[in-house]
Amino acid sequence: MTISELTLKSKDEEPIRRLEIFTGAGRRREWLPEEKARIVAESYETAESVSAVARRYALSPQQLFAWRRAARLPAAEPAAPEPLFVPAVVAGPRSEPAAMRPATQRKRKAARVAGVIELEIDGVAMRVGRGADARTVAAVIRALKSSS
Repeated sequence: MTISELTLKSKDEEPIRRLEIFTGAGRRREWLPEEKARIVAESYETAESVSAVARRYALSPQQLFAWRRAARLPAAEPAAPEPLFVPAVVAGPRSEPAAMRPATQRKRKAARVAGVIELEIDGVAMRVGRGADARTVAAVIRALKSSS
């Protein structure tokens, strides 16, 4: 008796009802995101085990657990958008009566204020002086925007 005779013949000598033959190179199934989401939701909703839900859809439990883990992760953030431009308001220093402030203080304050950019993001003020590194300033602005 050969292996094919054992496999294809039943004990009752009845004809074969169903026979599947796989030909060609095997390919992985591709699941649509909607199908994955439905199967993952079903695995959380039912009282059945994850293995039972996986078996029903001919998945391995490991694959379903991987889908569940991926569904719990936050969605990847899109690439950073292009910087937006806002209107710039140029305001001179507050004017105080000249008699009330000494001359040395006036010179220091004028030197400090010249060439300074002031940004306000959600109540947080940031001053950028001359010679500031553009990458550092951009990183600080991104951090301020993300915390808001």
